[in-house]
Amino acid sequence: MSSLSNATVLATAATVVPDSQFVFNGTDYGVFALVLSISAAIGVYFGFFAKGEDTTEEYLMGGKRMKTIPIAISLVASQLSAISIMTIPAEMYAYGINWFFNVVCMVVVVPLLNYVVIPVFYNNNITNCYEYLEMRFSRKVRVLQTFIFIMTMFFMLPIFIFLPSLAFAQVTGFNVHLINTVVCGICVFYTMFGGIKAVVWTDVIQAAIMVASVVLVGVMGAHRVGGFFEVLRIAGEGGRLDINYTFDLTTRSTIWNTFISATMMWSGYVGLNQSCVQRIVSLPSLAHARRSLVLFGFGFILIMFFNCFTGIVMYSRFHDCDPLQSGHVSKVDKMVPYFVQDTVGNLWGMPGVFISCVFSAALSTLSASINSLGGVVYFDYIKPYIRHTEHRANVIMKSFVFFSGIYCILGGLVVENFNSILQVIYSIGGMSFGSTCGVFMLGMLVPKAHGKAALIGVLGSIACMATIVTLSWGRNHYDPLPTSTSACPASLNATITDFSTASPLILGSTTEAPVVDKGFSLLDLSFNWYTVAGFIITWILGIAMSFILKSGADYKLDPKLLSPVVQPFVHYKLTPSEEPEQFKLEKPEKV
Repeated sequence: MSSLSNATVLATAATVVPDSQFVFNGTDYGVFALVLSISAAIGVYFGFFAKGEDTTEEYLMGGKRMKTIPIAISLVASQLSAISIMTIPAEMYAYGINWFFNVVCMVVVVPLLNYVVIPVFYNNNITNCYEYLEMRFSRKVRVLQTFIFIMTMFFMLPIFIFLPSLAFAQVTGFNVHLINTVVCGICVFYTMFGGIKAVVWTDVIQAAIMVASVVLVGVMGAHRVGGFFEVLRIAGEGGRLDINYTFDLTTRSTIWNTFISATMMWSGYVGLNQSCVQRIVSLPSLAHARRSLVLFGFGFILIMFFNCFTGIVMYSRFHDCDPLQSGHVSKVDKMVPYFVQDTVGNLWGMPGVFISCVFSAALSTLSASINSLGGVVYFDYIKPYIRHTEHRANVIMKSFVFFSGIYCILGGLVVENFNSILQVIYSIGGMSFGSTCGVFMLGMLVPKAHGKAALIGVLGSIACMATIVTLSWGRNHYDPLPTSTSACPASLNATITDFSTASPLILGSTTEAPVVDKGFSLLDLSFNWYTVAGFIITWILGIAMSFILKSGADYKLDPKLLSPVVQPFVHYKLTPSEEPEQFKLEKPEKV
């Protein structure tokens, strides 16, 4: 039955220009405008009517009076970026279920953050996670790591906002850079004037839109195919539910490289990245932070499950007439809008809700990132060289947010030339997340580690991973799982045959090239291993140098800077912070 319905739908769509099936009407424009207006209104409210004190603590952490549930929702919203909405279902469609272990890893990540990482920040009253590196190691390690954070955001920020702009341009015909400018402007407005409170509360609204959209698309798509079990049957027959257990380091996605890499990546991104740590430590106590992270874990798994499930449903829907091969969709990253229009396009306002969902995901990620980025740049690179006042600090940080928005608009000119957004993100993250997670874990779990060793570990990791990523760029190509065009109209099949012969890689043809065994090379390493490799290099160099090199003469380890899980095994005397009581009681001798 599903084959017949697919044939009917695609026979009707055969005359449609590629990528153009997803269309907007007046209702959809209204829904989209409403979502952006709500975000802007929240910025107006917190920026002009519910203003707190003009302090950096108020602007960056809401005066440490934030609530548990909104913070948890905000964390979920900022992790579910537009990249996730648009590329993860496409990943599942093309390469199968193995990416889902990026979601499963959250059962390990949340306890790791709650009992190993976050207590260290609260026990030492740390509000900037990079401040920890200076306290534990040295100023040089902190400056290096903040530089890595800034450079990572420098590459990632334009991608966060450009992808939904591309989707909106696809369905409306507007110039993508014009849309990018408008949406970036709204995001900069409410982030600049409303601070962290506006970021969190817009995230709450945007998360509600995301959940409603992702769940509805997944459920309606499954219903259209014939139900949950029919989806699993078709996906199973098409190899989309096959778990890859191979230990081959060059294989794109396996259970091992997705789970291990994601555990390190999410630990680094949620618990050791200032954009998230800033919100976590804005809660009044460690107990609040732990509850918030548990709620975040449940929310993340729920919404990401439906996001991944959408990709499996998408394959079940088009398994016998692939839109990529039929020419209706030009590349796999555009499959999701096409599927949404096919599935729920007949429902009143749903295309507008979906595009609003994609933009909500982008806005939540972008706003949190530029807000924290402004704080990091000010406190690490500007404050030491100026006369600090709270008002001046806020003006500088707001100015930085403004210029970040302009940069995102200009960065879109480069991003539009990328082919695989997900692979680009993992390549950029692989150079930084591994060393970031590695150096923090080195400080919290290895008492012997000191500043010189940590610095060498991070530099060595960045150098090695940057070399691998740069030299392997464009070298590795991963063939998607097979698709079919058996149910496409006969006239269309003839066209597809011609297309497949001309450009099999672009159109996703199942034509297999001869296999040539060239032996293993580090340049063939799957991008899913990049974060793990960066972590391992940081630890190997860091631990080795801790025994080879001597720490500085002024270096002293404060056990409070170690994770609670290793403190019972470490016997160090705390450096006295106050004058001993017996000296306080003694009276000075009279001369």
